[in-house]
Amino acid sequence: MRYLFYSIIFLISSYSNSQVKKEAYFASGCFWCVESIFESLIGVEEVESGYSGGKTKDPTYYQVLTGRTGHAESVRIVYDETKISFKKLVEVFFASHDPTTLNRQGPDIGTHYRSIAFYQNKNEKEIILKEISKLEENDIYKDIVTEVKKFDKFYIAEDYHQDYKVNNPNNPYLLKVSVPRINDFKSKFPTILK
Repeated sequence: MRYLFYSIIFLISSYSNSQVKKEAYFASGCFWCVESIFESLIGVEEVESGYSGGKTKDPTYYQVLTGRTGHAESVRIVYDETKISFKKLVEVFFASHDPTTLNRQGPDIGTHYRSIAFYQNKNEKEIILKEISKLEENDIYKDIVTEVKKFDKFYIAEDYHQDYKVNNPNNPYLLKVSVPRINDFKSKFPTILK
C-alpha cells in the first residue's frame, strides 16, 4: 500500500513538472552565440543548437551552409514557464540580435543566418507580432525582417556544435564576434541572468 501511495505521488509530481516545461525555437545568426545567450537566462533548462525552417530532412551543417536546404541555424529552448515566459524569451530574442538585417548577423551572411521567430500556436504568434509592433512603433527598430513562421521540425546539430562556447572558449570567432554580442545582451537584461 505504501508503495502504491508513493508511486501515485511520484506520478502526480512528474505530471505537474511536465506541465511547466515548454519549448521555444528561434533563429538569429550563428547558433553558437544564440545558444549561450539563452542558456544564461533564469528558467531556461536546456538549449540545443540545430536547424529549422527549411525542407531538407536531417541536414548536415555543411548542407545548411550551402543555403539550399532552406534551414537556418536555430536553437531549441527548454524552459520552465513558472520562471520565464514565452513573452520574455521573445523580448530577449529581439534584443539580442539585429532583426533588420536580411539574411545576415554581423559578419555571417546567408539565408541560414536569417532571423526567424517560430510559433507553435496562435497565442505565441500573437506575442511575437505584438513585440514586433511595439519595437517598430517605439522606433527601437525600423523595418524588421524577422520571419514569423509556424514551427514544423527541428533537427539537432552535430555534437561538436552543442555547448560550443563552453567547450571552445578560446575560439577566435567566439572572442571577436560572439562574446561582444553576448556581453551586450547581458548588459540589457541583468535581472534575468542566472
